[in-house]
Amino acid sequence: MADSSKLSVEVWSDIACPWCWVGKRKLEAAVAQFGEDVDVVWRSFELDPAAPKSLPDDVDLTSRLADKYGKSREGAEQMVDRMTAVGQDNGIEFRFEQARPGNTFDAHRLLHWASNEGTQNALKERLFEAYMQQGKLVSDHEVLVELAADVGLDPERAQLVLSSNDYASDVRSDEAAAGTMGIHGVPFFVFGGRFALSGAQPVQLLVQALEKAKEDATAIEIVGEETETCGPEGCAV
Repeated sequence: MADSSKLSVEVWSDIACPWCWVGKRKLEAAVAQFGEDVDVVWRSFELDPAAPKSLPDDVDLTSRLADKYGKSREGAEQMVDRMTAVGQDNGIEFRFEQARPGNTFDAHRLLHWASNEGTQNALKERLFEAYMQQGKLVSDHEVLVELAADVGLDPERAQLVLSSNDYASDVRSDEAAAGTMGIHGVPFFVFGGRFALSGAQPVQLLVQALEKAKEDATAIEIVGEETETCGPEGCAV
């Protein structure tokens, strides 16, 4: 839940987006340099809304990338290797060989609930770890309940949320807002409802956006060029 007394940063992202985790790390570094409390709100964006709950066990992430983007397995492996190196540069150990692709809609619903409980950021981090390091299927309700419990959320209430349609409209509302703003790649940051940046931008540019949003109360403006995003057509690596 947003704190109106703080500068807000809304971030559209998906759990299955490596650049989004890198962007989270860069935003955290920028906020530390900014030196003031910032309220970070994670907004929903599905890179593949039509993704099934799970894929056959013999379909790994590299095979899926090769198939989806018309690359050889070697070409897909090079994409994965480049992204792994970017992760290392930002303190993240990607283990894509363990990733189990699946639909992320229910995970986004759970994140909206976690926002009301004050643990959205912690759950976002836990979901990234689960998907991109631990090979957990983040479409599986039992897995999601376990991850919610890991960050201090009530597992019984998490199960109730997942077994209902709760927060589905919130996910769709975020995605509709993304469409209105023309967001086609994530992460996408909106600072104080005024300035936007697309992609896992350099830390210093994020700091400048924080400072500008604090000082200027004009309407929303997209600044900088899009870079380092994941979209329906793939990740920029």
